[in-house]
Amino acid sequence: MEQTKPNFPTEEVTLPSKGLLYPEDSPLSKGTIEMKYMTAKEEDILTNQNYIENGTVIDKLLKSLIVTKIDYDEVLIGDKNAILIAARILGYGSDYSFQYKGEQIEVDLTTVEDKPLNEKLITKGKNTFHYTLPTSKVEITFKLLTHKDERSITNELKGLKKIDKKSSSEITTRMKYVITSIKGDSEKKTIREYVDTQLLARDSRALRNYASDIQPDVDLTFEYEDNKGDTSRVNIPIDVNFFWPDAGI
Repeated sequence: MEQTKPNFPTEEVTLPSKGLLYPEDSPLSKGTIEMKYMTAKEEDILTNQNYIENGTVIDKLLKSLIVTKIDYDEVLIGDKNAILIAARILGYGSDYSFQYKGEQIEVDLTTVEDKPLNEKLITKGKNTFHYTLPTSKVEITFKLLTHKDERSITNELKGLKKIDKKSSSEITTRMKYVITSIKGDSEKKTIREYVDTQLLARDSRALRNYASDIQPDVDLTFEYEDNKGDTSRVNIPIDVNFFWPDAGI
């Protein structure tokens, strides 16, 4: 049966992961998705106070714009960032202006590139990586976080804050979702106990850095030159003005 074409303009968006980390039966494994141009309906989403207050406004927006039938929960965070950039371009164009150190900076979002992807480390169709913690020499497996993981982490951190307002457990909570096995043991109880009682700070930092280095993503930095001629890489800010270039709200 021939698929009905959408009656609105769309664009194909390439994912930084190239689809390599998704199961072969997932539409995301193609490495591209179809997105529609933003309409007034999506502007309603962006101004919905309930969505803004509960932190779901961006996800509601992206779900509305993605035409390809996907499981949004399984989207990798780096791919989600690429979809976010595409949504801004399809909504308000590629020119993005923001303040940095008192200067007005102009960035063309079409020049944002994907981070280099080391395909040699990837087993096609599997979001699983092997790693030996450098200090303790413990062998683990880990995964790159998905939207579902990020949502679970956020909810868990909110729950911990309710129990103890002074609680600061973001690193350990994230590690419990990133690590998928310890010495071949994939029991969640084992992983949580290891993170809480045995994971060395050096190993934790090394794992976070390694995972960040290999994660498919977009490079949200630009080269800034100050009035002395010194240059540095600076993050492009993603805030409310990202989707409201002419604000007035």
